[in-house]
Amino acid sequence: MRPGEGLDALMRPRSIAIIGASQDATKIGGRPVELLRRYGYTGQIYPVNPKAATVQGLQAYPSMEELPEAPDLAIVAVDAEKAPEAVEQCAARGVRSVVVFSSGFAELGEKGRAMQERLRVAARRSGMRVLGPNCLGAVSIADKSIATFSIVLEHSLPAAGSLGIVSQSGNLGSFTMRLASQRGIGVSRFITTGNECDIDIADGIAWLARDPATRVILCALETCRDAGRLISALEEARDAGKPVITLKIGTSEAGQAAAASHTGALAGSDAVFDAMFARSGAVRVHSIEQLIDLGQAASILLPDRLPRGSRVALLAASGGFGVLLADAAQAVGLSLPELSEATQRTILDLVPFASARNPVDATAQMSSRPDLLQKILSAVVADDRCDTVVLPLPFSLYMPRLRSVYMEALRFIRREYPDRPVILCVDGPEDALAELHAMGYPTVASFDGCCATVAALARLQAAAKRSKEQSQPAIERAPPLSPDAFRHELGAKGALADAGVPVLTERLAMDADAAARAAAEIGFPVVLKIASRDLPHKTEVGGVALGLASEAEVRLAFPQMLERVARKAPQAAIDGVIVAPMAKGVAELILGSRIDSIFGPVVMVGLGGIFAEILQDTAVQMAPVSEAQAMAMLKSLKAFAVLNGARGRPRADLEAAARAVAALSRFAAAHAEAISEIDINPLLLKAQGEGAVALDALLIPRADGEMQERG
Repeated sequence: MRPGEGLDALMRPRSIAIIGASQDATKIGGRPVELLRRYGYTGQIYPVNPKAATVQGLQAYPSMEELPEAPDLAIVAVDAEKAPEAVEQCAARGVRSVVVFSSGFAELGEKGRAMQERLRVAARRSGMRVLGPNCLGAVSIADKSIATFSIVLEHSLPAAGSLGIVSQSGNLGSFTMRLASQRGIGVSRFITTGNECDIDIADGIAWLARDPATRVILCALETCRDAGRLISALEEARDAGKPVITLKIGTSEAGQAAAASHTGALAGSDAVFDAMFARSGAVRVHSIEQLIDLGQAASILLPDRLPRGSRVALLAASGGFGVLLADAAQAVGLSLPELSEATQRTILDLVPFASARNPVDATAQMSSRPDLLQKILSAVVADDRCDTVVLPLPFSLYMPRLRSVYMEALRFIRREYPDRPVILCVDGPEDALAELHAMGYPTVASFDGCCATVAALARLQAAAKRSKEQSQPAIERAPPLSPDAFRHELGAKGALADAGVPVLTERLAMDADAAARAAAEIGFPVVLKIASRDLPHKTEVGGVALGLASEAEVRLAFPQMLERVARKAPQAAIDGVIVAPMAKGVAELILGSRIDSIFGPVVMVGLGGIFAEILQDTAVQMAPVSEAQAMAMLKSLKAFAVLNGARGRPRADLEAAARAVAALSRFAAAHAEAISEIDINPLLLKAQGEGAVALDALLIPRADGEMQERG
């Protein structure tokens, strides 16, 4: 079933039954009845309770069969043992959607999993959609449709707005709705998916992507049960112009355990989530405060005032505030370009002792006169060298005179520059903040939070511009690999070379004389490397000899290497010694791939050689990737400037590196059923136009049970 299908009855029900309805409004079965009545739900409410004639002033019914109609939505608020039968009765009655509050299912073991399976089967057989179990339900604010027992609605219903919330965790979702309400952000819908026996997080995102009332989607995610559905939902939201802001909590242990290759240690599952979000157009945040800050800002600035990029102008009435903001901005990757000469001249004409470059210190004079503030702020906002203006107003809104000065100037700016994004770093009375929001100004209380929000808004704009052409290339299947590909480095390189990864001309020698002859044919200097499936990390057992310049040196190094290896790894099976030319380049990368338990084959690139695991400067993407996407991965590395020829260094052949990454990714995706991990360390980069070459490679086969485990 396509994500999001069949949720209309859940989110826009014309009638609601509550199974286990209670007279006591403090109980789980009583709260939905009380909340529906209190907040004015206009549809039919059917309490179902075999022991009561009325519930909270409404006629009650002994069973679902006795209802005068099949309701659109049924809420199940009974013990876990009774819930499967209740859901099956709903299916038989023709109910279109069910919310199961009850806990005690898959989260508690085998018996609970069996009961949860009954819920899933009932949903699949009937086409009825089931939310939960073990969830806090769903709310549609404008429709006053309340299928939750959350205490967040105890005192008030959030204002209706354009912010949709979908969360696997009920309490985290409720807390998000409460914080949004406290910040004056209007909410459209609220969905918590719990154990996800049927409706999952992808359903919620996809339905909100089609919902006219929702413009921004906040998502709290713990795990992903179906990668394809989640990616499809995120892409649908992206294509609908509705940003998804995701708080992903918890990291998989898969990437933390010791792995046979460098790749396994460097391409952890959390990094794959980051890559998936970026490719699908979602923006990830790392705290609930960032989730709310960015959600508020996006809902205010959409659709036409998102920052065009990451260039920011900082305007403060204090040099200290400007420096604090500058530090915070640079820490999150924002740039502070110098303002134009015309802008600086305007500022200095108004306040000769100001600092007019960026950050701008307009001194306290800026706060004394609305006309002066208007002119300075107008000059900065109009400067097209910057994409966003950040204006700190600490404590100003609590002082009536300053509040009046700033409000007058900000009203003027919004009239004169309606499309320019201005973010206010400010806290203040609720009515003042509400006034600013209504004018179109997002507000963030802290300096760090404000700059993080601006940086995330720039990423949202970039995601909105990302075209469908950047979607994941198709996976092509390939013939089975030879067993030799897994024996040692030479076999691995042969398989990779066939896939388009560049390698050197090498020989496998069984004795010192053969090694010397091979070295003479290849050309000196050469390298000797032990060939053994039992020794993936050859240097750790002395299995590498470098810079051998003659046949005599090769004949001497050969037995010495075998002796070292035998001493350190006596049980290792030795297939021979690889003879390879010594290659020189300008930089080294590590390339790799592994099978992620959720997203399948992923490809990784990072700074290679001895720095790989020390610096952990890596980029990860789901495989396969195009050459353009591979180049984007390279550009995202902190070391990219070094690779690109910084400070007089020769520029590495990055185009060759991108071709190698793309070729590796295609190979990994094509052989995902056979290969668990691939490690190329290093990929030697030569100077621009001279190519790249894999100096070492390792293929690790999948264990017999791996495919079943992932499937």
